[in-house]
Amino acid sequence: MSKTLGNLPAWDLSDLYEGTQSSALEQDLGMIEAKAKSFIDQYQGKIAELSAEALADSLEVSEEIDEGLSKIMSYAQLLYAEDMGKTESAIFYQNMQEKVSAISSGLIFYGLELNKLSDAALEEAYQNDRVLKYKPFLRDIRQYRDHQLSPELEKLFHEKSVTGRAAWNRLFDETIAELRFTIGGQEMGSAEALDLMSSSDAAVRKEAAEEVGRVFGKNIRIFSQVTNVLAKDKEIEDTWRGYKRSDSSRNLSNCVEDEVVDALFSSVKEAYPSLSHRYYRLKAKWFGVEKLAYYDRNAPLPNEDDRTIPWEEAEKTVLEAYGRFSPKLAEVGRQFFENPWIDAPVRDGKSPGAFAHPTVPSAHPYLLVNYQGKVRDVMTLAHELGHGVHQVLAGKQGHYVSDTPLTLAETASVFGEMLTFQSLLAQETDPKKKKALLAGKVEDMLNTVVRQIAFYDFEKRVHAARREGEVSAERLGEIWLDVQKESLGDALEFGDGYQYFWAYIPHFIHSPFYVYAYAFGDCLVNSLYALYQQSEQGFAEKYLAMLSEGGAKHHKELLAPFGLDASNPDFWKQGLQMISGFIDELEQLS
Repeated sequence: MSKTLGNLPAWDLSDLYEGTQSSALEQDLGMIEAKAKSFIDQYQGKIAELSAEALADSLEVSEEIDEGLSKIMSYAQLLYAEDMGKTESAIFYQNMQEKVSAISSGLIFYGLELNKLSDAALEEAYQNDRVLKYKPFLRDIRQYRDHQLSPELEKLFHEKSVTGRAAWNRLFDETIAELRFTIGGQEMGSAEALDLMSSSDAAVRKEAAEEVGRVFGKNIRIFSQVTNVLAKDKEIEDTWRGYKRSDSSRNLSNCVEDEVVDALFSSVKEAYPSLSHRYYRLKAKWFGVEKLAYYDRNAPLPNEDDRTIPWEEAEKTVLEAYGRFSPKLAEVGRQFFENPWIDAPVRDGKSPGAFAHPTVPSAHPYLLVNYQGKVRDVMTLAHELGHGVHQVLAGKQGHYVSDTPLTLAETASVFGEMLTFQSLLAQETDPKKKKALLAGKVEDMLNTVVRQIAFYDFEKRVHAARREGEVSAERLGEIWLDVQKESLGDALEFGDGYQYFWAYIPHFIHSPFYVYAYAFGDCLVNSLYALYQQSEQGFAEKYLAMLSEGGAKHHKELLAPFGLDASNPDFWKQGLQMISGFIDELEQLS
C-alpha cells in the first residue's frame, strides 16, 4: 500500500521544539514561569486602578505568557498524537499539562478582575488603540461574567482538571490507541479497521463491522465509565456556574445563542425524512435490497472510483481546486506541502481520524491525517487544509484574537471540501462514475449534517440521563440505537454490535457538544457556495477577508456582507436545500 500511495509526508515538530529535553523548551518554561510570577506581583488586585496605558501593558504581557504556554502544550499534544501508545510521549504530555496548569492557575485572577471592570470604564479604555486591539478578547471574556466563581473556586477547578477531566481524556485516548482488531487474518488499529467498513468488498465490510463491534463491546465497560464520569463532572461544573442547559457553556464559547443552535437542530431533524431517509431508501434500491445492513451505509457504489489515489495526485487535486477559486488560497495551502507540516501515514498508536492544530501565531499550524488513498481521504485532506489555511490567515490577529469559534471554524474546511468535490465532479465524464461521485458527496454531507446532529441529540439525551444517575452501558447502547434509527430511517438495519459504535467518537469525550458545529459549518458553506455559484463579483475577496478576521467578529457581523443571518430559520433551510437538490439529481439519474 505504501508504494502505491507514494511518499507520504511526516511532520517535523522542530519548528516548535527540537525535543522533549531541548534547552529551548527548558528556557521557555523558566522564562514564562518568571514572567507569570512578575505579572502576579504587579497586577493582582490592581486591575481596576490601571490607566488605559497600563491596562494595555498588562494585556500584552498576558498574551505573551499565554502564547508561550500554548506553544509548549501544542508541542506536547502533537508529539503525543504521533504515537499515543509511546510511554515517553504520554509521560511528557502529562508532565507538561501539570506544569502549564501550575503556572496558569496563578493567573486566573486576571480574567476575573477584568470582568469586574464596568462597561463604562472599558469603553473609556477603548479610546486607547492598544487596548482597542483586544476588544474582541475582552468581549469574549466578559460573556462569562454571570458564570464565574470566586477566585479560590476558579483556581480549584483549574488545578483539579489535570487529575480530573484531562486524566479521563488521556485514558480514553490510550485505550483507543491500544485496541487491536483482526480482520482478514491481519491485526490492525482502529483507524484501519473503521476504514475497511467502506471497502468495496461486502464480505470485508461485514467482517470489519462485526470485529469493531466485538472489540468495542469487549471494552465497553471502560468507555461507559469514562462517559459517565465526564458527564457527571460537567454537570457539577455547570451547576456551580449556573448554566441553564448542558450545552450552554459550549454555545457560549462558540459565541452563538442557544436559540440559534435550537433552530439548527430542529431544522435538520425536520429534514431527516427528505434527506437521510430518502437517500438510504434510494441506496437500498441500488443494492437490490429492502434494507441496508448498517455496515453498508458507507459502502461504495459499484462504479465508484475505488482506485488508490497517490499522495501527489491528492495534493495536486486539492491545490488546483483551491487555486481555481482563489490563487491566494492555494498559495497559503501550498506551504503545508512544501514544508513538513502534515503527518499522513497510518501508524500503530497514531491518533485516528484527522485534525488541524493551529499551535500559535508565532509558529504555524500542523495537519494530521491517516491517508489511505481513497476519494474520501482526498476530501479529508481538503477539509483539514481548509482549517490550516484559515488558521494561517487568522494568525495576523494575534494569539488572543486569532482563535475562531467552532461554529465558524468549520467554514473554511467544509468550503475547501466543496471546492474539491465540485472540481472532481466537473472533470468526470463517465455518467456512472459521476453518479457514484455525487452519491459519495451526498453521503459525506449526510455524515456532516444529519449524523452530527444525531450525535448532538445523543449527547443531549446522555447528559440528561446522567443527571438522574449513572447510565449503564446497555442504556447508552439503547439511546444510541434510538437516535440512529430516528436519524437514518427505516432503510437501515442495525445488527448486533452496532449498539457499541458510540464508544469511539472522540468529540463526546474531548469536546462535549462540539459536533453540531459541523452541521452549522456545512449549512453555512452550502449557503455561501450558492452565492459563489451566482458569480457575485468580489466573492473570493470577501471570503478571504472573513477568514482573516479569526475571532474578531461574531457570526452575525461576519455573515452580514454576504446577506446571510444564522438566526433566521430560513438560513438553515437554504443550506439543507443543496443536499436535497443533490438527492433529487440522484433520483433522476436512477
